Amino acid sequence: MSAKRPRTLKTVTGAGGTSETYDLAVDPTRSTLDTAVRVAKLAEAARIDALFTADLLSFGAQGAIGSQEPLVFVSGNFNILHPGHLRLLRFAAEAGGSLVVGVNSDDTPGTSIAQEVRLQGVQALGAVAEAVALAEPAEEFIARLKPEIVVKGKEYADRFNPEQAAVDAYGGRVIFSSGEVRFASRSLLEREYSETQFSVIRKPADYPARNGFRIADLARIPPRFADLKVVVVGDLIVDEYISCDPLGMSQEDPTIVVTPIENKLFVGGAGIVAAHARGLGAQAHYIAVSGEDDSAEFAREALESYGVSVHLLADPTRPTTRKQRYRAMGKTLLRVNHLRQHAIEPDQQQRIYDATMASLAGADVLLFADYNYGALPQPLVEAIAKRARELKVMMAADSQASSQISDISRFKGISLITPTEREARLALRDQEAGLAVVADRLQRASDATHVVVTLGAEGLLIHAPKDGGYRAERLPAFNTAPKDVAGAGDSFFTCTAMALRVGVDIWTASYLGALAAACQVSRVGNMPLTASELLTEISYPAT
Repeated sequence: MSAKRPRTLKTVTGAGGTSETYDLAVDPTRSTLDTAVRVAKLAEAARIDALFTADLLSFGAQGAIGSQEPLVFVSGNFNILHPGHLRLLRFAAEAGGSLVVGVNSDDTPGTSIAQEVRLQGVQALGAVAEAVALAEPAEEFIARLKPEIVVKGKEYADRFNPEQAAVDAYGGRVIFSSGEVRFASRSLLEREYSETQFSVIRKPADYPARNGFRIADLARIPPRFADLKVVVVGDLIVDEYISCDPLGMSQEDPTIVVTPIENKLFVGGAGIVAAHARGLGAQAHYIAVSGEDDSAEFAREALESYGVSVHLLADPTRPTTRKQRYRAMGKTLLRVNHLRQHAIEPDQQQRIYDATMASLAGADVLLFADYNYGALPQPLVEAIAKRARELKVMMAADSQASSQISDISRFKGISLITPTEREARLALRDQEAGLAVVADRLQRASDATHVVVTLGAEGLLIHAPKDGGYRAERLPAFNTAPKDVAGAGDSFFTCTAMALRVGVDIWTASYLGALAAACQVSRVGNMPLTASELLTEISYPAT
């Protein structure tokens, strides 16, 4: 389906006092002649006076009308927009380049709602590039507009269609289709990607009482993030979410068959850690290795749009890591990773070191976000950490091992590490000891001040100093209905580290980080968490 273009509304008054409001989109790369032809078609078809037409042409209007691709036309009453209408319009939009919809006049048989109201409903649809209020039969409008394709519902295929003669006269074609039945709604998919569901987040009240703070006190912390400068070093990943409709089981072999509906790209890996830091209010700098490809360019543009200062160093021997997730009915069916895992060369390590040193000046927090794809060899980690200690920059590290070996204990003497239980056990090569013992051993092996072991649906275990010794405390998972857990660890890690740096104790910082993770997993895909979302959740009534 064609993406909905940004609308620029302009009202032009013509001869006789008539006025029209149109959506104008300016694109200097389009052919002026093509634009003029398209605009002239609509101007003539709608019988716009010469003054209005000249104004549109001088404006260089394009977008739906200025496209080089086939123009598609659909008309109807559209009293109440229902799924049948949406399927038809979606099919029509995919049949050509731009979809123009004519809304029949109020004297057309079957209309029950004012044309202006019906027109507004059609204009609100993303598939529709232009909606026109018809004051004449559709076939007369078509004869002047001359769209390459006219789409009508399948039920009209065996009936008399007055539009057919008009289309035949200029060599267009009429397609009869009611669109495909799909069980995944694009609007619901968009809500999954963008909306945070606060209602499914449960904030435990006993933990704050044990640790000397109130949930309301947390609201004082995010505003202090604005004073921080955060530097992030680590693997760049681009996440691709492919939403699909399940078609059923293959008849040839036991394979699930799906059809893709929509693709979405997100910045992942260490990049989203930097984006979280910026979204929460800090000044964020990100240093990483990337491939020389479109994924790297997408990530750069996305991060810069979030306000992150980006320094990507191209490595011709590897692609930018890309992870594809095929999803249907709210679940991930398959993940495909495109990557290389070899360590970067010494000269590239030096370039990463130099870029990091330039960013560390005046920094408050250094975050190592290691995904074990070769961007952080041990000599580079040790060199960066040594200089950060000299500059008294607080350090935290997360080393992920979703499908590969990792060792979080190699990040020595830093303030916070946040491994999963599996990652902690991999570092210690211990699959048998109790969780509290694992956390204690990991703290000793890494010499980290605070260790938080994340446990997925079971929450997390905090192992940190208190009352002269080390104490373990557990927090349950806050989100009772997560949609996508892929970004939980990144948001927890970023928020908890920043809270520690502004002077909050580990118990309060971990609670705030758990709230950040709960907000993040309530939507699909890695989008930067914002301070306003976090504050909204803090103020949301506890249940």
